[in-house]
Amino acid sequence: MKPALSVALATFTLSFAMAAHAQNAPQAPTPGASDPTFSAYSLAQQCAARSDNAALGQCVGAVRGIVRGYQYGVLFLSQRVSLPDNETRRVSLCLTDTKVSSIIDDFLADAKQVNEADLKRTPAEVAVLGSVHAHHACT
Repeated sequence: MKPALSVALATFTLSFAMAAHAQNAPQAPTPGASDPTFSAYSLAQQCAARSDNAALGQCVGAVRGIVRGYQYGVLFLSQRVSLPDNETRRVSLCLTDTKVSSIIDDFLADAKQVNEADLKRTPAEVAVLGSVHAHHACT
């Protein structure tokens, strides 16, 4: 993929993910890469709180919003830019019959392998998409 196209895709999908998350949690401030409260660390803390229904609901909403935003971004970009099939497939996610709970479990397992300071500096969108792409990339 051309570098400019990669940057365009990343920027576009991140904005979609942030908008989707904001719709899922209208009472919360709009999250984003510059918002330290929406770091990979804070999302992992929410997702790990299995006995707290409110935190778990926010976790599920955030993860679904991030993944959907990314998928819509890939779809949008592929409709507007002619990419070879292998390039579109390379950035796509294969999530047929994949439950959100398994995506969250994968994210939590991946987050445990990263030190806390790095998780606090990493935007949640980047960590979730990295985890999802590692486990569910189309090959």
